[in-house]
Amino acid sequence: MGEYLLVSALVFILLALATNLLALTARKRAPRQRRPVKKLVAVGAGASQDDALDEEPPPEADGSAGADDGEVRVGDESAELVADAGPAATPAPGPAKKGWTANQFATAFTVIGLALVTVYLGMRMVETGHGPFSNQHEFAVSFTWGILVAYLVALWKFKTRMLSVVVLPVAACLLLYSMSADSSVEPLVPALQNNLLLTLHVGFAILSYGAACVSFAAAVLYLVHDKFKLKISADRLDEIGYKGAVVAFPLMTIMIVLGSLWAETAWGRYWGWDPKETAALVTWLLYGAFLHARVSRGWRGRKSAWLLVIGFAAVLFAYFGNLFFGGLHSYA
Repeated sequence: MGEYLLVSALVFILLALATNLLALTARKRAPRQRRPVKKLVAVGAGASQDDALDEEPPPEADGSAGADDGEVRVGDESAELVADAGPAATPAPGPAKKGWTANQFATAFTVIGLALVTVYLGMRMVETGHGPFSNQHEFAVSFTWGILVAYLVALWKFKTRMLSVVVLPVAACLLLYSMSADSSVEPLVPALQNNLLLTLHVGFAILSYGAACVSFAAAVLYLVHDKFKLKISADRLDEIGYKGAVVAFPLMTIMIVLGSLWAETAWGRYWGWDPKETAALVTWLLYGAFLHARVSRGWRGRKSAWLLVIGFAAVLFAYFGNLFFGGLHSYA
């Protein structure tokens, strides 16, 4: 059942990405304007309107096609060209067509994907009796959940669907990775038996990492803005990247503090320079440096964007690095 939920969530995330791309690349077609109907109205006696419409005006003696004031000759009578601006020129619009747009479908697919991931995490917690922090599989699914939540919040606040082009592929890749990782339920190691503290620690981690992913997406789009002629303004992307970091940094701070309290309970010390601890500290310093440079030195533009890209690379290293360097966090 859990495997079906994750596969379904992945399908809906990919559908959301495809629909977002469709919505972003679709050209808005302007409605065709109906040209005014022009007709010849006979002026003077002896010539009917039908005569004016059917007869070809003979050439003038001097070779001109007609008078300078817009009049043309119909036989011996004169006729002028007028525009029929009556209601018959523009048909009455029909009833408005109701239906979902590509934007609405894209948002709905994302919400369904998030709901499926949420149900899976809930079922996993009921089955294991603890939060999603015991192995790489659980934390990868939780990471995906945090990214989807952060993206939907950013979509609601900034109305910027362009972020999905970067955010949703990251979420899909993490979900794929979680499906390849070991998902078996094993007894908790002694260090993980503080359920409440660990759940809070991981909860703040996934929320901060989700905000960092949104900030990263804005930075990437800023860097490619001129090359791909994106419709959204570069200044807006710069601002979204900054606000994402403003959310990620304090959450990351709380994550590290809670992790230190947990480390003291589990291993008898608050800090031990474990590879994962060190990577988390470096990530925190990078985001702190970004905010400091932004506020005190007014850093904007490409320098600022590259700092956010490096910061999110550090986030991924903090998550995957323990696979290569081991340490006390090697189980997750």
